[in-house]
Amino acid sequence: MDIRKNIFSLCITLCFITSTAYGETYPNRPDLPSEKETDIQRILLVVNGDEFDSFKKEIQSNTNIKIAQTYQHAFYGFSLEGPVRDLSELKKHPAVLHHSPVVSYRSHLDTSVPFIGGEDARGLFDRGDHRLTGKGVKVAVIDTGVDYHHPDLDQNYGGGFDIIDGDQDPMETMAEEGDETLHGTHVAGIIAANGKLRGVAPEAEIIAYRALGPGGMGTSDQVIAAIDKAIEDKVDIINLSLGNNVNGPDWPTSLALDKAVDSGIVAVTSSGNSGPDVWSVGSPGTSSKAISVGASSPPIKAPYLKVAGLSGLIAINSLQGAKPWDLKSVDTVVFGGLGKKTDINEDARGKIVLIERGKITFTEKVLHAKQRGAKAVIIYNNVKGSFAGSLEIPMNLPVVSISKEAGLAIKKQLKRTVSLRTVYKKEEDKLAEFSSRGPVTNTWAIKPDVVAPGVAIHSTVPNGYLALHGTSMAAPHVAGACALIKQAHPDWNPEQIKASLMNTAKQLKNDKQETLKPTEQGAGRINVKDAINTELLAYPGSLTFGKFETTNMRTKKELTITLDNQSQQEQNVRFRIPENEPGIHWDLPNNVKVGAREKRNVSISVDITPNKKKPGLHQEWLELNYGKNEIQLPYIYVVDEPQYPRVMGFEFAYSDTPKMYKYQTYLPGGADEMGIALYDPDTLVFVGFLDWGRGISRGMLEKEIAIDDLNLKEGVYKAIIFVKKDGKEDHIETDILLGE
Repeated sequence: MDIRKNIFSLCITLCFITSTAYGETYPNRPDLPSEKETDIQRILLVVNGDEFDSFKKEIQSNTNIKIAQTYQHAFYGFSLEGPVRDLSELKKHPAVLHHSPVVSYRSHLDTSVPFIGGEDARGLFDRGDHRLTGKGVKVAVIDTGVDYHHPDLDQNYGGGFDIIDGDQDPMETMAEEGDETLHGTHVAGIIAANGKLRGVAPEAEIIAYRALGPGGMGTSDQVIAAIDKAIEDKVDIINLSLGNNVNGPDWPTSLALDKAVDSGIVAVTSSGNSGPDVWSVGSPGTSSKAISVGASSPPIKAPYLKVAGLSGLIAINSLQGAKPWDLKSVDTVVFGGLGKKTDINEDARGKIVLIERGKITFTEKVLHAKQRGAKAVIIYNNVKGSFAGSLEIPMNLPVVSISKEAGLAIKKQLKRTVSLRTVYKKEEDKLAEFSSRGPVTNTWAIKPDVVAPGVAIHSTVPNGYLALHGTSMAAPHVAGACALIKQAHPDWNPEQIKASLMNTAKQLKNDKQETLKPTEQGAGRINVKDAINTELLAYPGSLTFGKFETTNMRTKKELTITLDNQSQQEQNVRFRIPENEPGIHWDLPNNVKVGAREKRNVSISVDITPNKKKPGLHQEWLELNYGKNEIQLPYIYVVDEPQYPRVMGFEFAYSDTPKMYKYQTYLPGGADEMGIALYDPDTLVFVGFLDWGRGISRGMLEKEIAIDDLNLKEGVYKAIIFVKKDGKEDHIETDILLGE
């Protein structure tokens, strides 16, 4: 993003491909390229930028060839569709630098939808044997727009609004309009595709609101305007597969979703893709009343790397636009530096190239490796942890990312010839490493609320289909589930629908078969069939008791739970007393009788002696039983000040006021001291402060700074934004531009 622009961005939650290359088009063509010269095929061409315009005119003069996609950013090129004979001639053109087929792979909605208890061969029915498809339920998709011409979506499209352009046409951004988008169409397909693919609620009505423009960029006020319009249009459900990295309950988009729920709308939002660290959930996934969704895996065969000389398996993430990682043989690994043309030697031919992240785009790295004849590419992170990414153009080459730690370990082995093989593990219900974790700062609330399939999810995109993974893909599984629940129980309010999903969720475990923490999975992975047929609801679906200070003596806190009997017979609800542990005493009711179709409020409380508990987060599960059924309510409390990040979400731009800059950042707990220190980017010599202050209140900090007051030369500076609070300091490092 150009930091000179007066835009505070709210980017879509990132989504990443794991099982298909981009470009499967509408016809059911075989995966392998056609052999007959007259058969239709799709290929990718990268061309010399100086000859781009003339080459494009030459393509357009051939009436047999259709331009499917145009690329003009990291590279100049095209995705073309036409007869094999014509495309073969184009490949030989002197302007062409690279060509590869565009391939397609198996659908995964066929796996993930039945896996969460959705429609299968017979269909999904409620207790009264009524077929459930989401018919009559309006689902708002607030996103990058929707390709309502897609044959899997056209019959479900019910209109919408374009916040970006201010008109009634919420179509995705096309190539000629800027950085083309596909995210909203993918989300809509998961919810309600009804054609070659079938979504969770295939007869739900999709109302599209385009709040993110070219490249998937938009602002908080545009997203809030879309939420406001959805409320005005009286939709039943809102899906927001977007977010930022600000973990705060009072971020405007989170508050707007709370208001939507107050108006009777079920709000579903992704928790974010910044995991696996604690406190990584971002707004609007921090909304207290919305359903925040993390990502888990449907039944898949997941590839892992086994490297000679290293113990254990290395987890990988496929890059969007790359060929799936389907290697079967034992291969040799060579080092390719940063992936520059001069970094990769001729000995890369037929081998796997290990490349460090940074300096140039992923696409450039991969293209350079491909030009050297590489068999596959592994990109390792240049900061701690793993990441997921995408290629600007699709390539017929396997490309994956790994963590910095794994990459350095492999690099260390490269002093000798290193072999690598791929191990495939059958997995399901595994929490995705990228899925953001809670809790929420200040309120200490558990987020996400639930998880749903978000790995290798194949869905609709403009002109075809594509498999992506991310919490952006998990959220629409839940939105579709909510549409089915709403059809089955039209009188249920948002709190009841949310509770039905949380109360019936399946708890996930790690590789050691230990139950994951509530702040990792919420209540667990949804099961829509059980949610529809549940006989008892308990809400809220998770319990937050707040913070206890060790400077205080015993403190008692009380919460109220509503037991909502949806059956035609009395239910006897029993609370299971948690195991004794030092410093905490539970006061729970014994047996609670709830009459048929009755609601009863019951009080539960905890009595805590803080100085007998370790500082930090304490979370577990409270069990309720009725008949042969059980409900696991996740709970959390905090002792003293937990180690949350002190600063988040820094943005810097020109102000609307002449000769002024402005910045904004989020301080979850306020600041004892806060500053923005500027350094020369080459010498790292300190040059001055952009701002500095003490005793700053929690929440959003927004300030304007006069250009004339800075007394600094124009240019790029390295900025360190540091915040000190209660003896802990955190910082953000970024580059900012002063001047034009």
